[in-house]
Amino acid sequence: MDSKTEAEINKKFKNALNKLVLLDYDGTLVNLTATPEKAKLTREITEIIRKLISLPGMEIFIITGRSHDDIDKFLDHIPINIIAEHGAIIKENGQWKTREQKSDLWKQSVIPIMNQITDACPGSFIEEKIYSLAWHYRNAESDAGYKSSRELIRILSEIIGNHDLKILDGNKVVEILSDSIGKGRAVKRLYEQNIYDFILSIGDDTTDEEMFEYFQNHSNAYTIKVGEGETFAKFKLNDISEVVSLLKKMSV
Repeated sequence: MDSKTEAEINKKFKNALNKLVLLDYDGTLVNLTATPEKAKLTREITEIIRKLISLPGMEIFIITGRSHDDIDKFLDHIPINIIAEHGAIIKENGQWKTREQKSDLWKQSVIPIMNQITDACPGSFIEEKIYSLAWHYRNAESDAGYKSSRELIRILSEIIGNHDLKILDGNKVVEILSDSIGKGRAVKRLYEQNIYDFILSIGDDTTDEEMFEYFQNHSNAYTIKVGEGETFAKFKLNDISEVVSLLKKMSV
């Protein structure tokens, strides 16, 4: 993103009456870490978010694939709305509400497969959430982790059709969840509940692409991918420091 585009975004933001800002967490606001529980907001980004929340006509959400308990630990010091587990659970005005029917019978078919892959790939581990199962390989040896992730995706692809599931091939994580859940569906609900004259959506992972794709044809929406790779986002930023710089200018 060049300085001209950044200035345009800031100007549109300042002039808008009803603003919607959607921010992914890991890889967008905080660096990816080998131990997810260490991925805490810096003091600087915390203060920026506090300032953004206080602006008139502002609605801001952290939208993440993390479990609601997990993300709440990082954000309980900020009065911010949260969308967790890729849209299945939402926190508004301090209250958590589920958006999807819970059905986890399919996990009985998937957990043995993930256990088998985990045993064969030292350093990997399984995370069970309410609505999904995630297999993490960030701590595994790079080549072995990637090879095992391809094998896991291949095996899971053969069974998802029987359970209406989908696979998210994320950054050093393979996640399986109901096909009815996704960031795209979550932001669609938000968009249809209000009239926004400015929308900003920022994320770094393949899990954010549904969100970017939904806003692709909305002229008042600015979608930004952090990092390299193909994307539905309209713009790109190189890293978290550039995200912080953009949000800081918007907050003053």
